[in-house]
Amino acid sequence: MTMKIDSVIARQRVDDLEAAIPFYERLTGETAGRFAFGGVSLASVGPFLLYCGPDEAVQRVAGVSATLAVADLGGAVEEAVAAGATVVMPAQPTPNGHRAVLRHPHGGVYEYVGP
Repeated sequence: MTMKIDSVIARQRVDDLEAAIPFYERLTGETAGRFAFGGVSLASVGPFLLYCGPDEAVQRVAGVSATLAVADLGGAVEEAVAAGATVVMPAQPTPNGHRAVLRHPHGGVYEYVGP
């Protein structure tokens, strides 16, 4: 099996989510999807994931380099681990699917998301 990353989502911390959203909507031509998770307010706008909240809450989000969308989360995690990644957070449900967090062999930490 060969893992395929369908898209990469850039993460950006902002001070004021509502003030930042119009810029990213205009930049991408897409409407923001807003949601909250673990005390953090988030907005998905095209290839961007904007987030804000108290420092303690955003540390989990800020410690991840990017979000990698995959069609088969379990298979992607299995293949990444076989290639040398380590699981930081096992797959779990979120408001918009399932996620797992992995540390790649060279130090980068990535969130993998899938259905």
